[in-house]
Amino acid sequence: MSSHLASDTPSPWVARFLPLIPAGEVLDLACGGGRHARLLAQQGHAVLAVDRDAGALALASGPGIVTEQRDLETEGMAWPYEEGRFAGIVVTNYLHRPLFPHLFLSLAPDGLLIYETFAAGNEQFGKPSNPAFLLREGELIELAMRDDALRVIAFEDGYVEIPRPAMVQRICAIKSAGASEPARRRLA
Repeated sequence: MSSHLASDTPSPWVARFLPLIPAGEVLDLACGGGRHARLLAQQGHAVLAVDRDAGALALASGPGIVTEQRDLETEGMAWPYEEGRFAGIVVTNYLHRPLFPHLFLSLAPDGLLIYETFAAGNEQFGKPSNPAFLLREGELIELAMRDDALRVIAFEDGYVEIPRPAMVQRICAIKSAGASEPARRRLA
């Protein structure tokens, strides 16, 4: 079993920012065994857990979680989720660059993006080591800053020891276009 499926412990990055997700449906993209989907559902969110691996999805199912087997990397595959649908989007240990504009559009106003994946330099610690699956230095924040509707709350780019030594980038950003007064108070 891959480490993506074996871990049931939520990412500390996701757990840290999860309370900022407003009420509503949350997309857990490339959900693996569902560690974040379960945490989100326990917090009262309706969760759409998406992965291309049917075995992973079987582990991810549970109360408040709708699972969907989908390979979003298939050539010619249209992004299936409408604009402004999700109160939050969580992505960990997954990178497919063409999806970023779709993720940003699918966030509802005041919606929160929590993203964490491997970065350049990770090849010294093992897999992934293919540059196609590693963010370049500062790439994640650059992608977020291209979207005028996103406001970065936190960003990190560097070495971590937990859950294993790795180079990662992680970001938390809110879709601020049309941000309401309650959203600004919530983050203060």
